[in-house]
Amino acid sequence: MADVQVSEALNLTNQILEHVTQAERSLSSARNWGFFDVLGGGFITDLIKHAKLNNARNSMDTVQYLLQRLQQVLGNIQIPADYRMQIGNFATFADFFFDGVFADVYMVSKIMQSLDEVRRLKNKLYELKARLEGLR
Repeated sequence: MADVQVSEALNLTNQILEHVTQAERSLSSARNWGFFDVLGGGFITDLIKHAKLNNARNSMDTVQYLLQRLQQVLGNIQIPADYRMQIGNFATFADFFFDGVFADVYMVSKIMQSLDEVRRLKNKLYELKARLEGLR
């Protein structure tokens, strides 16, 4: 792998890590608001929680795009490039429409699954970064 490719891959990896970290922070905050919602939050709590989830979703959309670019730069080195948040439209609808303990607990579990995925991706990116730095 040429030095230019390694530098570009490192640059992309660092950009991805920034967005993954933003998504992780947003999901952690959404999880905390979700716990509050389970304990008796209401509509305002739902709005704040879903605003945090939208921030995380936007960050992960950027991550997805940058992962595809990184895959092009790396060529034959395979990286997992399909990370999606575990929170679908029905979960969001149910959280607002059926606002109750069961919907809130379900939503928190989905947020925690997404948070786990983001953390796994972050660890893999740190491993990739270390390998790329070893190629310099």
